[in-house]
Amino acid sequence: MRNYISYTFILTLVVVLALLALHLLPSLEINGEPLRRVDVLSDIKLQEPDEEELEEDSVPLLLPVEPEFIDTCKAGLTCIEDYADSTERGMRPFYAALDRRNELEHPVYIAVFGDSFIEADIFTGDLRSMLQSEYGGCGVGFLPITSMTNGYRPTVRHSFGGWRSHLVTDTVYFDKSKQGVSSGYFIPRPGAYVELKGQTKYASHLDTCEVSTLYFAAVGEVDVTSSINGGNGTEHHFEGKGALCMAQTEGNIGRVRWTVQKADSALFYGVAMDGYNGVAVDNFSLRGSSGLSLRGIPEKALRQFNKQRPYDLIILQYGLNVATERGKNYDNYEKGMLATIEHLKNAFPQAGILLLSVGDRDYRTETGELRTMPGVKNLIRYQQSIAAESNIAFWNMFEAMGGEGSMAELVHAKPSMANYDYTHINFRGGKHLAVLLYETLIYGKEQYDRQK
Repeated sequence: MRNYISYTFILTLVVVLALLALHLLPSLEINGEPLRRVDVLSDIKLQEPDEEELEEDSVPLLLPVEPEFIDTCKAGLTCIEDYADSTERGMRPFYAALDRRNELEHPVYIAVFGDSFIEADIFTGDLRSMLQSEYGGCGVGFLPITSMTNGYRPTVRHSFGGWRSHLVTDTVYFDKSKQGVSSGYFIPRPGAYVELKGQTKYASHLDTCEVSTLYFAAVGEVDVTSSINGGNGTEHHFEGKGALCMAQTEGNIGRVRWTVQKADSALFYGVAMDGYNGVAVDNFSLRGSSGLSLRGIPEKALRQFNKQRPYDLIILQYGLNVATERGKNYDNYEKGMLATIEHLKNAFPQAGILLLSVGDRDYRTETGELRTMPGVKNLIRYQQSIAAESNIAFWNMFEAMGGEGSMAELVHAKPSMANYDYTHINFRGGKHLAVLLYETLIYGKEQYDRQK
């Protein structure tokens, strides 16, 4: 019988020599992206950041603004930096609204505008649940008439039919002048309907609500019916005058169905499930958005919506579609976001505004290491500068989630809290970050109460 041990040794030696030879090749790129270099000793070598990465990470952060009443932030928290001036467009309007929530004729409204990071109520679903447990309230808040994520959004059962949907992300047939707060508008066919059903499988306070509202604008007459829990329909008639209208129905609502019977030149925007008071959190996620498209929503439309649904806090979560691997200069984005925030200030003059930094986002280096993109760190500095110049509040979500390499830790957690693109969190990760922001908001409220 022949001995193959020598052949195995020779084959192993050839493979090792080939890998060492590949390591000597110069760095290769495809479409500007470096390919991972072959390094058979990578697991035992001490890795040092290259000079370019050190240079990109050398820009100092702005000095943080601490709460007025303490010298340092509470241990374990990443506190909100409030850059508000005398116009008080930081956190004070929100904290003040929480104090008088039982005197209001509506909930304390919170709007969260963001990208795919919060899609399908990731992060916002758990934040809503915790705030409603603390301050009261019920229901999932505002939803657009139709949605691409209705099949996997766990906080509500959302069904619809008979609509022509127009979103700002459409490449054709979109009229920017007609869009509403959710960056879209919806045109009904005869018998078009939208239905929301509460549920108990995710989060809390979502099984029933007390009031449902349908938002639309029309030039001519509009007839819609509302049906609660499968019961007989209630008719609602409106004489359209071009302004934003809202049809409401009340009760112990576990399921509500709105049906359009007649709509003369009408545009519909969304439907909501809320409580009479407490807190309501609206998720306005837009896949692929940088946040700059908010400038395109007509101020008149936002002002009309503000009369019906006045926000006490607007949270802005953007950055995933802005940051590049080694981006250094985000001057144009900063200019655009300053204009966007000013646009929101004008449309919602009573609202406080909180800007969240982009979270951690990792990439693989030439040696196969997972590291935070230097461009992400640079963008965070710009976002902090945007908040300071706009005199609004800022929360460093990158720092709160653990800083350098924290996204990889979420991905490799058991069970995993983020996706293997090392960019997006999942629902477990969303809950983790929601807890961090909730605890920070509660701490900020405590400091506000101490000041009073």
